[in-house]
Amino acid sequence: MASRLCGFKSRFGYSFSKRHSIYSLSLFILIIMYIVYAIKSQSRNYIYVGMTSNLEERLHRHNAGYERTTKPYRPFTLIYQEEVDTRMEARKREKYFKRGIGKDFLKKLIQP
Repeated sequence: MASRLCGFKSRFGYSFSKRHSIYSLSLFILIIMYIVYAIKSQSRNYIYVGMTSNLEERLHRHNAGYERTTKPYRPFTLIYQEEVDTRMEARKREKYFKRGIGKDFLKKLIQP
């Protein structure tokens, strides 16, 4: 209760008191890793590339039909995943896999 009065509550539900340094707070933020992933439709010739911080939840959303872009192509299987440190790195890798050489790499993964 005391930490709530002299601190703040983060978006993850953790309370930090004023005695916590900026350094320890930044270490907490760095724990969040991003995953760039590629999934392949089992029913059609379709590969989707995305990024997330929670891969299990994201795959569930794709296969359950919650995502408008992938709903017509479900069910999906995971064909590639790569963990990166920052959202910016994840976005760069996602763009790479959505274009020429990266897309070719993913297509080679699924060829027998």
